[in-house]
Amino acid sequence: MEKKIHQKEFQSKKTNLFIILSGIFLTNAILAEIIGVKIFSGELTLGWEPAGWTIFGDYILDFNLTAGAVIWPIVFIITDIINEYYGKKGVRKISFITAFFIAYVFFVIAGVTQLPPAPFWLDVNTPDVDGNAFNIDYAFNVIFRQGLGIILGSLTAFLLGQLIDVFVFQKLRKITGPKMIWLRATGSTLVSQFIDSFVVLGIAFYVFGNWSWAQVASVGIINYVYKFSVAILLTPLLYLGHYLIDGYLGKEVAEQMTKEASDDTSFL
Repeated sequence: MEKKIHQKEFQSKKTNLFIILSGIFLTNAILAEIIGVKIFSGELTLGWEPAGWTIFGDYILDFNLTAGAVIWPIVFIITDIINEYYGKKGVRKISFITAFFIAYVFFVIAGVTQLPPAPFWLDVNTPDVDGNAFNIDYAFNVIFRQGLGIILGSLTAFLLGQLIDVFVFQKLRKITGPKMIWLRATGSTLVSQFIDSFVVLGIAFYVFGNWSWAQVASVGIINYVYKFSVAILLTPLLYLGHYLIDGYLGKEVAEQMTKEASDDTSFL
């Protein structure tokens, strides 16, 4: 009887933790896709002048990033935590679920932008604060509607990055064992985000857009440097997450879960 209660408590904690981690993962991944249409200046945010570097010929490079990159490191951390406690199967499950809902969000947005605007809605939102004519329906469509290239690029890069991240993470875990969390976390991010940063830009703006390879490489480098640097800076949060989760699960349950997670190191 006591063994059954213990097993039931184990499954309950395991399920509850996965729901919480999945919720954080799913929310931030979808939010990053939606707000990613805004490009902001990293230099101006810090009060600096734009770098204006010349790279790959005549192309001017500044530290411009998508707004989605601001919260994307949270996805890195949650991916590594899910990987640590649930292994490849856990990361694969939430990755495919998230990809489905990202596609669903894009599908819904594409539909609602086709709805005819109510005349009063257009009237009450014009002019703007400077007295200029303003079409809020046009603004809504431009902000939320993304092209097929961006959608395909985002989904492809997301899934590919996640699968590579879990593969590298588990390979490093075989080498390090339960120690050196920072090494497998940063190592997997180093590899997966290099691919993610260039795949999404290559598909969205080179294959389907009009960017040159120089532009793809330049912006990809900035995105990659930012993502990897922030992932390193947030390493203490990864340890904090492990500490809180181990406290919630209990040492015995946590060790059992991490052992089960480390047993499967196959790619798919």
